[in-house]
Amino acid sequence: MSKLRLFLIRHGETAWSRERRFAGSRDVPLAPAGLRQCEAVASTLASQIVAAVYASPLERAHASAEVIARPHRLPVVIEPAFREMAFGEWEGLTRGEVAARFPDDYERWRAAPHLLRVVGGETLAEVADRVGAGVSELRETHDGATVVLVSHAVVIRLVVLDALGLGHERLWTVDATPGGITEIEYEPGWATVHRMNTLAHLEALAR
Repeated sequence: MSKLRLFLIRHGETAWSRERRFAGSRDVPLAPAGLRQCEAVASTLASQIVAAVYASPLERAHASAEVIARPHRLPVVIEPAFREMAFGEWEGLTRGEVAARFPDDYERWRAAPHLLRVVGGETLAEVADRVGAGVSELRETHDGATVVLVSHAVVIRLVVLDALGLGHERLWTVDATPGGITEIEYEPGWATVHRMNTLAHLEALAR
């Protein structure tokens, strides 16, 4: 397997992420704060020599990637493999609303997410299969290069778990904050997580 340096970025904040709503496969636009987060990511990565910028087809990720790609004068390549997990009938609901309407399934999502299938949604294993195939394609296409991928919380968690050799039941042991930067270096036979969900570039925005 080929070498790859991969910067994983969660899209910027949306109104739904602030309200802790399940967005999943829904198209939700970036909030103004999310745009500022992406501009901070762009400044942080501007000095990197980047071969390509990829994004999920969902608007919040694509719009974020456009901002991050601008300093590199690169087009954004849309890759459906990296779209967010589909949450079926939970989409559009807040965490509290899901907990009230589907208490057993919500508890399973919190305690054993790898065992959950929401009506009309995907399982973690199904998401991991397409995401893993997408990462393999990036490694084959960009051997020895640095690539930026703008995606979603569940997708990024699964990529990190795979790099660390951990199972899907450990989903909540890693985090993916809007505008957070994760960096993974792939070599044949192994991967190193150099930074995970770093947020230092967003501190000025918080102030």
